[in-house]
Amino acid sequence: MQSSDLMPFARRAMHLARTEFAALGALLIIAFGVMTFVEVADDMTEADGQAFDQMVLSALRPFADDPGRPWGPWWLKEAAADLTSLGGISVLTLFAAIVIVFLISQRKRLSALLLVLGLIGGVALSEGLKAFFERARPPAVYQATETLNASFPSGHALLSAVFYLSLGVMLTRAFPEKHFKAYVLGVAILITLLVGLTRIYLGAHWASDVFAGWSVGAAWAMALWLVSYAVERRQKTHHAALQDAPSPTTEGGAAVLSE
Repeated sequence: MQSSDLMPFARRAMHLARTEFAALGALLIIAFGVMTFVEVADDMTEADGQAFDQMVLSALRPFADDPGRPWGPWWLKEAAADLTSLGGISVLTLFAAIVIVFLISQRKRLSALLLVLGLIGGVALSEGLKAFFERARPPAVYQATETLNASFPSGHALLSAVFYLSLGVMLTRAFPEKHFKAYVLGVAILITLLVGLTRIYLGAHWASDVFAGWSVGAAWAMALWLVSYAVERRQKTHHAALQDAPSPTTEGGAAVLSE
């Protein structure tokens, strides 16, 4: 190999190392998420796990004369009620529709399809697991918000992890600067955490329900990313039609959204 070929070779090697490292990281997150869910599901049926859930619930309900009133000032409950809606199916459907239309307009058909399948799969996972475990919600006297179905796992925590983490990972590919990548992914993680924590604070779920929802949602989001990665590599090799096309460019030639 001539010295003039060393730099292009080094760049290709570094790119491959970063890509494969990301795929390995996604696999580790999937494995960790599944193991965490299994552990939490096992603990919730045991005395220690139930005692932990009750301790968290009691700590957030210190007013014996008003058990439905959570700890903190009055506005904190209102803020939590607003934030928890970010994981609701209506809000997520609206946000997903906006994002999907944008992706299609940018000719990102593969990303749009995977986001749709991700949310549908997330809902199926949530409802299927709820039907399987059939765990009761915290007592109604402690609940500061309306609830509908079984408690384990938290659907809000699961679906917010699927949507916001998938969107965050997708957006990180649009920014070459590392600090922008970190910011976007950090915001996605923050929203996911806030949705889950508000479910506990409002008494809608036991703490273990939220931990389980986060673990399943993160694992599912990373599984979607792996599918996207594998499909894109195969389709770019075979020039298939479904792959994400280059985004429209600005007058200066910079890509609006480059994947």
